[in-house]
Amino acid sequence: MRVIAGTHRGRRLYGPRTRALRPTSDRVREALFSILGNRLKNGRFLDLYAGTGAVGIEAVSRGIEHVTSVESNRDALKLLHQNLELCHIGEEIAVRSQTVQQFLSYPNQWNGPYDIVFADPPYAEASELPSLLAESRTYDLFAMDSWLVIEHAAKTDLPMSLGCTQFLRRYRYGDTALSLYTRSSTVTA
Repeated sequence: MRVIAGTHRGRRLYGPRTRALRPTSDRVREALFSILGNRLKNGRFLDLYAGTGAVGIEAVSRGIEHVTSVESNRDALKLLHQNLELCHIGEEIAVRSQTVQQFLSYPNQWNGPYDIVFADPPYAEASELPSLLAESRTYDLFAMDSWLVIEHAAKTDLPMSLGCTQFLRRYRYGDTALSLYTRSSTVTA
């Protein structure tokens, strides 16, 4: 794994030694950031199921102002912290060592609203996202005109709305897909 572009371009990152963790591939990460384009400049980014931290580090490398990374797996957290140290990233990324459900249950720790929310759950758990986003007061999580991007197995169908977001488009890369949602302007607090 490596940082693809930006200030940390070419930096090699620590990756998992087992198949228990499935980091976002360089190909899908490159596609993700191509889709996000200029939305990265000076924005706020939430990385749910952060894993090794590669997506959040890539976001900082490309100009995002702040990333909140949420991860509960001990092995992944160890790699995430090693990668942050390797890239000398400190204040730009806040790490929350908890499950996504725990994080979403406590809005006072969100540090939002976020311009981009990225979720890469274990593929078997992608179907849980609709209920997680519906249960929490997620309209406070998303800035106006924000995007939610979910990485999931291409064979998984996600609903047309997730919490306060509405489906925009799906991108497929082999066995992996990225589903893009936007905060609906019709949802109010």
